[in-house]
Amino acid sequence: MWKQNVDWLIYNLLNLPQTKLSGAIHFFIYDTGKIFFLLGIIVFVISLIRSYFPVQKSRALISKLPPVVGNVLASLLGIVTPFCSCSAVPLFIGFVNAGIPLGVTFSFLIASPMINEVALVMLAGLFGWRIALIYIGSGLIIAIISGVVIGILRLERFVEGFVYDSKMNVITDKEPTMNERFSFAKDATMEIVGKVWTYILIAIAIGAFIHGYVPENFFVKYLGKSAWYSVPLATLLGIPLYSNAAGIIPIIGALFEKGVPLGTALAFMMAVTALSFPEFIILRRVLKIQLLAAFVGIVAVGIMITGYIFNAVNI
Repeated sequence: MWKQNVDWLIYNLLNLPQTKLSGAIHFFIYDTGKIFFLLGIIVFVISLIRSYFPVQKSRALISKLPPVVGNVLASLLGIVTPFCSCSAVPLFIGFVNAGIPLGVTFSFLIASPMINEVALVMLAGLFGWRIALIYIGSGLIIAIISGVVIGILRLERFVEGFVYDSKMNVITDKEPTMNERFSFAKDATMEIVGKVWTYILIAIAIGAFIHGYVPENFFVKYLGKSAWYSVPLATLLGIPLYSNAAGIIPIIGALFEKGVPLGTALAFMMAVTALSFPEFIILRRVLKIQLLAAFVGIVAVGIMITGYIFNAVNI
């Protein structure tokens, strides 16, 4: 419904022709509405739930699970929440704010945009179920292992203080009324949105420009070789882009048909969905540069290893 409304606004009310500029404007308006809606709803709901589960209680519950189990559960949750990377950030903030271990939240942040049921079906249609299932398995492994590594490194000190100190972490001894719970959730939502909205708009604007003006042939030119550097190059080229799995898979099919090795094409897809530059801008508001760099480095290495494996076994 939202997409149809934006279509009507751009192409009917404003009467813009279908050009690169109108495509970029459409992308900006559509994603701005979608992401802010998700941000508001998700943070509000998590805040409301948080009113029933104080931080100490949440941490005690998570601490009873073996460390890797939390990463596995978060990664599996990511499969059934088909967000793009920027859309997954609000839920990531809610997880961190609720006291969920940092490594577990990163497992979700990686898995949600990279692997979901839409990607599974579309990949199966293009490459067959064997490739699709191997890709999903690879994405899960990357998400789980990356989260475990980040958890082991204990990088919580590199999360911006306001994430932990916001109203979502306020605890009272008195059992609040339902009105107080809703007020608590509303205040927490306004606080977090107020701290990140400018970063989100900048990120979407960059994504809109890339979406409208970067040609597909640019990537085919440099990725259509089997040289050793094709996988790292594909990963680096994918980072500036911004799309969800459903949006990038048709391009991956086109790249493969034009001679780009499958592992290289999939590395490019993983980088676009799990490591987007607009996502970094939003995350920079809640993460210090050291943690952001660790996240990018660990996930990039996992993506490149996966790409090399696909190319080596010639799947």
